[in-house]
Amino acid sequence: MTDPLTRWREHAADCVLLDGFHALKHAVRFAAEVPVAVTTDRPAALALAGELAPDVRDTLDTLLAEVPEAVYASLVPRPHPTAVAALAVRPSRAANLEKLAHAPRRAPVVVLDDPRNLGNAGAVIRLAAGFGATGVVTTGTLDPWHPTVVRGGAGLHFATAVERLAVAELPSGPLFALDPEGEDLRGLKLPDDAVLAFGSERSGLSAELRARTDHLVSLPMRPQVSSYNLATSVAMTLYHWSATGGAPA
Repeated sequence: MTDPLTRWREHAADCVLLDGFHALKHAVRFAAEVPVAVTTDRPAALALAGELAPDVRDTLDTLLAEVPEAVYASLVPRPHPTAVAALAVRPSRAANLEKLAHAPRRAPVVVLDDPRNLGNAGAVIRLAAGFGATGVVTTGTLDPWHPTVVRGGAGLHFATAVERLAVAELPSGPLFALDPEGEDLRGLKLPDDAVLAFGSERSGLSAELRARTDHLVSLPMRPQVSSYNLATSVAMTLYHWSATGGAPA
């Protein structure tokens, strides 16, 4: 069998980095294709799996190869405390588009309009996976599969459809965009096929997305408080959807 360092080098250009035990755990749970996974301490990693994720322990037992600490450190930009790393095949654009376009949708699609913060994008993907959202779409220049985003998403990119699209390519469905001047979200019921759009952390909704919006909605906010964190806004909106009839898939 090819040694793990050689396999890593063979797949690194075409795969995404799963940084840490929890990212690998989630990717395996949601059927990611993982060609190579390494750790500096196999017994410790498998013990952690037995404690926290017994459902994937046998799979990890097959996948994980032990490597020296120096080799592990050379493969990841910021070594994770769990000393586990893996590479996973990124789902194809065609597969993601098929999921996003599937009708009838049972859960909303979240759109981040020209986001700038990689950590925020990762947190949103983790939220979307937890609520069973159909997918997360970004517009603009941020790559939602950037290693920092994948790290922030804890491997849950594989639990939902994650893709970068132009505004004109957004999936069909009633588009609800968050805006301070919109209708109070608490008085609305968001349909399962809604497209929920959130503006950039710096400049809010783009003119292009605003022009396509069907409904402007706002989150409840105390006077003189200017805004919420992007991930917090998404969490509040998805919770409202789930609490008024929607449910995680």
